[in-house]
Amino acid sequence: MWPYIVLGIILFLFLNIVLLIYICYRKTFYSKNKPIKNNQIILPNEPAYTIYKSQIIADIEEARLRPCEKFTITSFDGLKLQGKFYEYRKNAPIELMFHGYRSNGERDMSSGIKRAFLCGHSAFIVDQRAAGSSEGHTISFGINERYDCLYWARFVNEHFGEHIPIILAGISMGGATVTLASCLDLPKNVVCVLADCPFNTAGDIIKKVMVDMKLSVKLCYPFIKLGAKIFGKFDLEATSSYEAVKNAKIPIIFFHGKEDTYVPYQMSEKLYDACSSMKKLVLIDNAEHGISYLVDPDKYLKEARDFFEKVI
Repeated sequence: MWPYIVLGIILFLFLNIVLLIYICYRKTFYSKNKPIKNNQIILPNEPAYTIYKSQIIADIEEARLRPCEKFTITSFDGLKLQGKFYEYRKNAPIELMFHGYRSNGERDMSSGIKRAFLCGHSAFIVDQRAAGSSEGHTISFGINERYDCLYWARFVNEHFGEHIPIILAGISMGGATVTLASCLDLPKNVVCVLADCPFNTAGDIIKKVMVDMKLSVKLCYPFIKLGAKIFGKFDLEATSSYEAVKNAKIPIIFFHGKEDTYVPYQMSEKLYDACSSMKKLVLIDNAEHGISYLVDPDKYLKEARDFFEKVI
């Protein structure tokens, strides 16, 4: 009798641990990836974004009216990934743009299209895996997305020509995606990276959010790592932007808002210090997470243009 009771208790504990790991995976890495209905625009509700809400909506609506060409590629693990190309002029440099966590290309990068055009560049807006029109349900904080970035860079190189300069641009998790890709075997016409408010490691940003939520890092983080490994099929600590920029093969410009309460600007400072290639760090006063360009477009444009003139 007792052996069965003990076995039952062990099985009960095991199943509860597996359930806890799965919940951690769902909360952190899983995306339902629902399509946008009726051209719906969903924006953050935080007060810091309220003042820029009308501008963001206007930029999205303007992007929807711009002519664009849609493209699809297949990722290294078989996912169909979607992107849209907005041409500024023929043979202009192309900014390959990656959005943030649980967002999509349209929401995060529509203002980026306008900014790219003001720099004399075309814009290629990507829906990252598990977002927008792209397939997948697991967000890997740049671990797998870095290879998607590599595949997109190769596609743009092959489709538009080796003579077209390519800039990898990303915001938030997209910023981590492009910094992680900076040390990969990119096409030779990838000239630089623009990383806006990236995190230095996936583990660090997850732990930071856990602290904000008053959760125990020591207790919860191991279950999150296991969730990534067991259900997401990736190693959360396989690499990091911090390690990648140490071996960066192309110049990187970092932008970060000094009032960023989600990804602290000190993370960009650490990346800048570690970066081995030509680099530049631009901190924007009074800017919350992901809205540095909206807060101070003049400074953002000046610093970006100055940097591009040196590398393109």
